[in-house]
Amino acid sequence: MTTKKLINSVDGCVDDALRGLVSVHSSLRILQGHKIVVREDVEEVIKAGKVTLLCGGGSGHEPAQAGYVGRGMLTAAVAGAVFASPPPSSILTALRYVTKHNSAGCVVVITNYTGDRLNFGLAIECAKREGLNVDSITIGEDCALTSSDRSAGRRGLAGTVLLNKICGALAEEGKSLEEIVEVGKHVTANMGTMGVSLTSCSVPGSGPTFSLGEDEMELGLGLHGEAGVKRTKIKPANEVVKMILDHMTNTSTTTHIKLKAGDKVACMVNNLGGMSLLEINIIVGEVIKQLEERGVVVERAYCGSFMTSLEMAGLSVTILHLDKTIKRCLDAKATVPGWSSPIISRDSSVRKTPLFIPIEEEENHVKTGNSVRTSKETADMLHDIIKLSMERLISSEEELNNLDKESGDGDCGTTLARGAKAIMKELGQKEKPNLPVDNPATLALSLARIVENSMGGSSGALYSLFFTSASHSLQNNVSMTGWKEALSNGTSTIMRYGGAQPGDRTMVDALFAADSALKTSGSLSSPVKILETIVQATESAALATASMKAQAGRASYVSAERLKNPDPGAVAVTVWFRAILEILKKT
Repeated sequence: MTTKKLINSVDGCVDDALRGLVSVHSSLRILQGHKIVVREDVEEVIKAGKVTLLCGGGSGHEPAQAGYVGRGMLTAAVAGAVFASPPPSSILTALRYVTKHNSAGCVVVITNYTGDRLNFGLAIECAKREGLNVDSITIGEDCALTSSDRSAGRRGLAGTVLLNKICGALAEEGKSLEEIVEVGKHVTANMGTMGVSLTSCSVPGSGPTFSLGEDEMELGLGLHGEAGVKRTKIKPANEVVKMILDHMTNTSTTTHIKLKAGDKVACMVNNLGGMSLLEINIIVGEVIKQLEERGVVVERAYCGSFMTSLEMAGLSVTILHLDKTIKRCLDAKATVPGWSSPIISRDSSVRKTPLFIPIEEEENHVKTGNSVRTSKETADMLHDIIKLSMERLISSEEELNNLDKESGDGDCGTTLARGAKAIMKELGQKEKPNLPVDNPATLALSLARIVENSMGGSSGALYSLFFTSASHSLQNNVSMTGWKEALSNGTSTIMRYGGAQPGDRTMVDALFAADSALKTSGSLSSPVKILETIVQATESAALATASMKAQAGRASYVSAERLKNPDPGAVAVTVWFRAILEILKKT
């Protein structure tokens, strides 16, 4: 089964992608009839007597390599079909274009895959036979392999981008072909890369290149999904980074990189295409942290999508030993689509992990003030109400998440449960409560603080608004009138800032129903009767949201045909109102 791709055609996808690249970056050109991207000023480079730089390979690794064409990196890049080496004829065409009438010559960077070595090698030999001045650097910095088998050797991975950057900077400086090749080979010998993937990828027109279980990851795989050294269960980010670094520096393997305390390095965390920025930032932070814990000085760090494998959810870590020349070349300006330099502190030319800025924290508790207190009996009842309400919200997590999958991201229950657990953690025992249950106004402010800090998202903000507004009404009045006003003010505040109105298919529908029921409950004889009326009203209102057209919240962006069940936020309100009723019936 083929996987979904937004392309025009399988056969034309590479040409279309290159056309899109140069359409955005008009300083690039395509050689007609070929998948070759060149700098617009290539003739000026040749006239200036500078060495040109060529790299290439199969497509699907964007921005590599065409995304690195431009001043300070590649002069030209030649692309093959997806995950396929370009044909020798195209490579030779590129060599002729960037080398003819150029006595300075051309350096070709070859990634160490059999197809690339053969096709680029054949083109280079043909170019030499034509009298062109060409030399090459083959990069294979893969640290994953444990075998000493020389049949294929170490694979060229994301370190290729750093090599292109360094060689491009040297070429821009006017260094000779021999000098560039010498430094380039030194770079490849002092660099290592290793990757890990959580998913496969798929070539346009085909299915996944390999399969991984839902709870599995592959350690040490190649850019095209070639098998790695180990398949294991998914682990936390810090453990994955440790596994990678331990393997890369394992002296018992033939492909390890030597690394000791005091070494100065650059590290690159490369997104293989499908990792979120959230994950990648976590990983790069862990890589730097763990290298520094080993005593390694990380003077440069790079993070982003440098050499991908289509949509593969994975990453690679590259470590490069630094010297003055390499660091200067890495820092040199490059005007290319795919490269961006890290932003180093203006106070230093060396990257350092910054410390946090200290700030004076305000007191983390709510002051009691002069608000009205309740009796011990009422305080105990409020403790029980909070405890049972939170327990019921926690037990409703899965139900609320399932309802939320229709209209949101399926986390409403988890969000509310997170807030409920935080409240439970601070509540304390009835005999010795940590929350001010004897002071309703202060209690409401405490609940507002907890949910704001623990729940996050719109739910945290809405409930924090509700409790903050309710606290004002309870400052001087904790009678039934005060509680009525608290519910009314809390509901109207949510409506004012949240923008939802009754009938919009949100939690407001249930809260507004409760407020209306409470306002008309004057003839009822007891709190239990009043709460029974409120619970009935909220449950009816929550059920009614199933047939409403969403006008607010995430559900408003979802087709009405997909919304068949009640709104999870409204259902959550019924959960804690019913818990209140259960406690009142016991007292």
